[in-house]
Amino acid sequence: MDKLFWIKLVHTLIWLFFVIVIFYVLYSGITGNINIYTWVGIGLVIGEGAVLLIFKMFCPLTLLARKYSDSTKDNFDIFLPNWLAKNNKLIFTTIFLVGFILVLTRAFFGP
Repeated sequence: MDKLFWIKLVHTLIWLFFVIVIFYVLYSGITGNINIYTWVGIGLVIGEGAVLLIFKMFCPLTLLARKYSDSTKDNFDIFLPNWLAKNNKLIFTTIFLVGFILVLTRAFFGP
C-alpha cells in the first residue's frame, strides 16, 4: 500500500481519538461527572489546538499527505466524507467549547 493510505489511516485514527475525547468532555459537562480524565482530555484538545495554530490551522499530517497527492478535495488526507472533512474544525470546536463551558460552570459554580 502507498504512503498516502497509511497517512490517511493514521490521521483517521487520531481524528477518532480526539472525537472520543471531545465527546467525553461534553458528557462530563452534561452529567457533572468531572474527573481527571476530563481535565486530561481538555488539555489534549487545547494541545491539539496549539499544534493547529503553529501549523497555520493545518494538521501536520495534512502537510505530509500533500507530498503524495494533488487532490483538491478536503478529505484527500483522511478517511472521512468530504463534507465532514471540510467542516471538521467548526463542528468539533463548537462541541468542545460547549462541553468545556459546561465543565467549567459545573466545576466552579456547582450543579
